[in-house]
Amino acid sequence: MGHMNVRVYLEKQMEGLAAFAVNLNMAHAFRKDSPSTIIPVDQHIRFIREVLPGRPLSMKGCLLETGETDALVYQELRHSDGALAAAMRTRVAHVDATAREPFAWSSRTREAFSEYMDTAPEESAPRSVDLSHPGLPVEEITLERVKSCGAPMIGRGAVPTQHLDVHGRMYPYWMIGRTSDSVPNLLFNWRKRVAESAGDRRMGAAVLEYRIRYHAMPMAGDLYEIYSSFGGASGKTHALIHWMMNPATGTPWATMQATAITLDLDARKAIPAPPEMVEELTDIAPPGLAV
Repeated sequence: MGHMNVRVYLEKQMEGLAAFAVNLNMAHAFRKDSPSTIIPVDQHIRFIREVLPGRPLSMKGCLLETGETDALVYQELRHSDGALAAAMRTRVAHVDATAREPFAWSSRTREAFSEYMDTAPEESAPRSVDLSHPGLPVEEITLERVKSCGAPMIGRGAVPTQHLDVHGRMYPYWMIGRTSDSVPNLLFNWRKRVAESAGDRRMGAAVLEYRIRYHAMPMAGDLYEIYSSFGGASGKTHALIHWMMNPATGTPWATMQATAITLDLDARKAIPAPPEMVEELTDIAPPGLAV
């Protein structure tokens, strides 16, 4: 596509979170021998302006909310001219590094919170994602529901060791990366026909917004299957719901909602899908899943 993949944005986000942890008196959080760490549980990302290879970027962040065992962290990436490239709101949990159970922040970390409380800029606000909705209860995220609605499997695989963090769990950015890698299996030919209907333009794709709920983090050798369902269309955008499932247990690794466009690679503008193509999308990825 000529721009940075969604996986790389989240790789930068996790690096930024590790750096921020130092300011919160948790320099140990991302070390291999740490008794506790910080993990994402619910995340919103807006991709606002494209990031092209080699362009300078800077990150800033703050705390929006704090709780007994969790916090809402805001992070943004900006271009060198100050234009907002991407904004990320991540609900993180303070957990035991082995059992992955949440427990209270230390007194030293709580003391540091007040220094880093702030508000996010209006231009970073969610547009197509309702963050007030808590999402499906985990017991309703099942392979039986996938089968009942007919959502197709678009990817599957096993977690390799090079995708693990220092605590032996899959990096969050590889979960979105594997999903992104799988989407062309579903939409490549559909997007090609959308581009042909608009005058046979050079076709690509871009995601504008994501919500990701992390339910569990796979370990090396764990299997995953990715299923996709149509989540609606509005104007030039279409939404997909992706479920990354554990086929061994039938439980979820992650559930995601993505708002995307078909992209004219020369004009760098969205190509609207004709109504009949939107209808076709409901056949390719039957609705029925939710984040």
